[in-house]
Amino acid sequence: MANKIRKEELLLSIALSEYKQVIFDILTPTVESAKTVLPSVQHQKIITEVNMSKNFRNRKRKHNKKLPARYTLLIMTAVCFVTMLLSLTLNISGGPLKTAAGYVFIPMQKGINSFGIHISDKVTEIRTLKNVKAENKKLKAEVEELTTQLTTNKLEQYELDNYRQLLDLDAKYPSYPKVAASVIAKDSGNWFSTFTIDKGKKDGVDVGMNVLAGSGLVGIVTDAGDNFAKVRCIIDDASKVSGMVSTTEDNLTVSGNIKTMNDDKVITFTELKDDDNKVKEGDPVVTSYVSDRYQQGILIGYVTKIENNSNNLTKSGTITPVVDFEHIENVMVITQLKQTGDTKTADDPESTETAGDSQTENSTENK
Repeated sequence: MANKIRKEELLLSIALSEYKQVIFDILTPTVESAKTVLPSVQHQKIITEVNMSKNFRNRKRKHNKKLPARYTLLIMTAVCFVTMLLSLTLNISGGPLKTAAGYVFIPMQKGINSFGIHISDKVTEIRTLKNVKAENKKLKAEVEELTTQLTTNKLEQYELDNYRQLLDLDAKYPSYPKVAASVIAKDSGNWFSTFTIDKGKKDGVDVGMNVLAGSGLVGIVTDAGDNFAKVRCIIDDASKVSGMVSTTEDNLTVSGNIKTMNDDKVITFTELKDDDNKVKEGDPVVTSYVSDRYQQGILIGYVTKIENNSNNLTKSGTITPVVDFEHIENVMVITQLKQTGDTKTADDPESTETAGDSQTENSTENK
């Protein structure tokens, strides 16, 4: 068994030796060929580098032979200066020298002039832009000032118009003493059915006094403190006023009605006795002389509709108030109570308010 193993190892060793010899025989020609080719490649590379270096030096020499631009400009300037000097010294007025000078100076002068004009235009544009910006800023400030002034003037004009209306109202009812007041609060809703003014007992305002605005009757004071007073308007559902058609002197009862105000901006009237059918649409309605709380002859509004009642004895309808009950800012309070001899009666048979707005008087309208 051992002899067999040694025999196999010997055969393997012989096979490896023969394989190495075959490989050596194959690679030997290739190596010799490479040794021959490499020197020629290296030589060619060196020759290429030398040629490139020569070309670079030649280009550099050619470049160095060119005259720099600044020197060219200096030379041209010197030539021009000498030409001008000769022209002035020798008094040369024509000829080739002048022509040559023209060819040299005219283009230069045009170029300098063009450049100067361009710079001048740019400077002018910059100055103009700065001036425009400054002017724009100034104009904006003036516009803001004028806008503020216009707003102030509008407010002053609005206040002036309100005061003028109060003066006109005062002149319309000159027989009654009055005090002006401003609205400082109101109830909820679109209408001024009840509101508070900034005048009270210290100013002579008390419960039961009539309140005016616009062209006629607003309502009546229902409560008063030292510095305030509450007003119930004639459009309020709880309000009733003894009225009279001024053209016929027929009496009627005017009732507040928020619903009809919302629908058609009118209030209602009832108990009109018009047997002769003299009352017409458009007739004015004023406070009646029989009212125990409202001063006589204060304008309430104008008749807009008339209907016969079911009993055929009286008529009812609607009135358009003369006061704008959506916009009330200033009012006039008549500081004089209606003199009737009965201080406990009022125009509201169902809801009569006293100074404290807490007591209820059961009284009826004196017609």
